Amino acid sequence: MQKRWIMEEEGNPQQVAALAEALHVDEALSNLLVQRGVTSFEEAKYFFRPALNHLHDPFLMQDMEKAVLRIEKAIQNQEKILIYGDYDVDGTTAVSVVYQFFKKLYENISFYIPNRYTEGYGISTAGIDFAAENNFSLIIALDCGIKSVDKVFYAGKRSIDFIICDHHLPGTELPEAVAVLDPKRSDCSYPYKELSGCGIGFKLIQAYAEKNNIPFEEVTCYLDLVAVSIACDLVHINGENRTLAAFGLQKLNSNPSIGLEALMNVAGKSESYTISDLVFTIGPRINAAGRIDDAKHAVNLLIADCADAAFDNGELINLKNTERKEHDLSITGQALNMIGQDQEMINRRSTVVYQENWHKGVIGIVASRLTEKYYRPTIVLTKSNGHVAGSARSVHGFDLYEALCGCSDLLLQFGGHKYAAGLTLLPENVPAFSQRFEQVVASAITDEQLIQRISIDAELNLNQITPKFCRILKQFAPFGPENMAPVFVSKNVYVSGPVTLVGSNHLKLCVVQDGSPVFNCIGFGLGENILAVKNSMPFDICYTIEENSWKEQKTLQLNLKGIRVNQENAAI
Repeated sequence: MQKRWIMEEEGNPQQVAALAEALHVDEALSNLLVQRGVTSFEEAKYFFRPALNHLHDPFLMQDMEKAVLRIEKAIQNQEKILIYGDYDVDGTTAVSVVYQFFKKLYENISFYIPNRYTEGYGISTAGIDFAAENNFSLIIALDCGIKSVDKVFYAGKRSIDFIICDHHLPGTELPEAVAVLDPKRSDCSYPYKELSGCGIGFKLIQAYAEKNNIPFEEVTCYLDLVAVSIACDLVHINGENRTLAAFGLQKLNSNPSIGLEALMNVAGKSESYTISDLVFTIGPRINAAGRIDDAKHAVNLLIADCADAAFDNGELINLKNTERKEHDLSITGQALNMIGQDQEMINRRSTVVYQENWHKGVIGIVASRLTEKYYRPTIVLTKSNGHVAGSARSVHGFDLYEALCGCSDLLLQFGGHKYAAGLTLLPENVPAFSQRFEQVVASAITDEQLIQRISIDAELNLNQITPKFCRILKQFAPFGPENMAPVFVSKNVYVSGPVTLVGSNHLKLCVVQDGSPVFNCIGFGLGENILAVKNSMPFDICYTIEENSWKEQKTLQLNLKGIRVNQENAAI
């Protein structure tokens, strides 16, 4: 697939030069820092040396005092407390953190995860009814609830108080809860706005511990779960999240919780975990519980206090993940065939595919895979409870939510944001919706938006990639949104040695430039370039720099993101 190479704007030259001198580093590295908003020695120290004392005072969050007081009152009066959370990774980790912390202090507590298929996302009437029927008088809602005005009102009618801990954007009206913890509230002055739902839960237990003289170690012991939430919910990895993620990864790799250790064991990966490993190894397994069966299994694993129970739950979740992958592979194959056999669908500027027996739990994953293949706004639909349910994904720069607004008269409901959304419609409206969505997308999307982009941070000469350069670059981790692994471009490189195809379509080669050392390269999915690089002509590469581990040996490797032959240099 053709991709656009986009050079990111370089940092201010004076700031880059001054920072390079202050830190005694290559200007390419100081440029990366300036691009990330780091412009002074002190800011660089904060960036490279995160510390737990960098965490903000939790009582700076609006309503935190009210939340802590209400929990203290519930414990003092022996009220039953229900910890309620969404069924995805962020929700289940948030429930696991808050439940475990308070369970150590108080026995009269339980947790509740709504069923994806019978209750849907967020706070449900069924969940409130469960609480009322079982005499719970306080619900702590995590990773959901900020827009559940009607549900919280209904709970009040049933004599149930709510504490909302959410990180999503509020609507025009806040729920009438005892406390609403959400840094995105317009009246909240909390310094960092991008915490995960689990991160909000962490701040709640941090505040409670501080108020009640509980050792900080009783809070930080859950940072491995917080790191999982940060990685898998794709929140920004800067500011406070960077500190939480860094210390969470340290704990995960040195002394993980019993549940996470069991999950790491069944996943079969023993090397040091990174944010990327959490996204692609741990996250899908936790999510599979709710996609295929019941997300309560994920919580039971994450709160396990003995190895045997954790192992059993880990095995169960791994089986659910295998089942999820089978559904994913089957449905993706069917959808690709559906598109490939229809010339009109191939030529469209959007994708809408529908099959009534597709598994609802994986249609979001399938939508992402189809977007990767055809790189255009994509919706996958299936039958659910008499209606048609859909999951939508977009491409860089195109507002999916606005496009759905243009189809709202054909939908029963929809919600989401710029790049991902969910929707429900009547079966008889599917053909009209497919046509309308195509019309809306075609009228608004640009040709450039339909070509996948590679954002390049800087140009490097391969001679600049020294051991010191790599040591410092490694300290830019943990990587994630707002702090992605830097992508470099090097021009006019040559092949040194054999070029081979490995796996299904991966390119393996070595390159050299202007007398530089020889660098090993791997290009996943770049096999179609094999003839172009074999012809002894110079070419350009864009890449990330990484360590490759093989049989306990670590070597430097360039992970190629794109290859361009010499005559295309001017396009960058």
